[in-house]
Amino acid sequence: MKQKLLFLFFLASLNFYGQTVEILGKVTGVSDVENIHVINKTGQAYTVTDAHGEFKLPVRLHDTIVFTSIRYKLQEIVVSNETVLNKAVLVKLNEQVNQLDTVIVGKILTGDLLSDIKNTKGDRPLNFFDVGIPGYTGKIATINERQLSEASSFNPGLGSSGYGLGASIGFTPIINAISGRTKMLKRRVKIEQKDGLMHSIKSRLGKDFFASNPLDEDKQMDFFYFCSDDTNFIKYCKNQSDFKVLVFLRMKYKQYLENLKP
Repeated sequence: MKQKLLFLFFLASLNFYGQTVEILGKVTGVSDVENIHVINKTGQAYTVTDAHGEFKLPVRLHDTIVFTSIRYKLQEIVVSNETVLNKAVLVKLNEQVNQLDTVIVGKILTGDLLSDIKNTKGDRPLNFFDVGIPGYTGKIATINERQLSEASSFNPGLGSSGYGLGASIGFTPIINAISGRTKMLKRRVKIEQKDGLMHSIKSRLGKDFFASNPLDEDKQMDFFYFCSDDTNFIKYCKNQSDFKVLVFLRMKYKQYLENLKP
């Protein structure tokens, strides 16, 4: 009986040899197994795996199938009698690990933000004159700054003749000073400057600062408002190096934590 089964298996093998069959395959791996390239190198057939790592491919006995992907190492299998008889194959791929040589660009960072900033130098940005184009490189005034300038500037007015003979000094700045408008505009400009400086510091240094000085996310904005309320905020943070700004923030951080204590 056993010899008869072996003989039938042998006949089946001869029958499958040279005959093309479509097999159902499945690929497994440590991560995504979609779009793995499956190539029948012998039979010149090609397909890709679906989202489940499954594929269909026409093969013949002893064909070589290649599995290739950026995520996995290249792997080859040879179609066996078992694969042809079952019309199915399961392939496990090994992850591709790419190791890069160590590349050092510029200065080596120590991880100490204050020390790294102190030891880092930057080049001056280009302006219009560097490339031979005339232009204004100063700061563009905000609406409040322009209103304050207009409210406090003495602009000579022309007389009835139109030649300046009857020039007189405008009374608008005096009226603005008496009414309190100039004072109000100055207060607006100061608040605007503090608010802009605070948001600039938060955007530039916030992430790195809170990495070494942890604070709940819902309190981080409140912390920066706390810093901007300090009477010396403009003095210590405007037109100062990041190193000096961080020193100020650390000082305010200690005070803020003290205020949080019950």
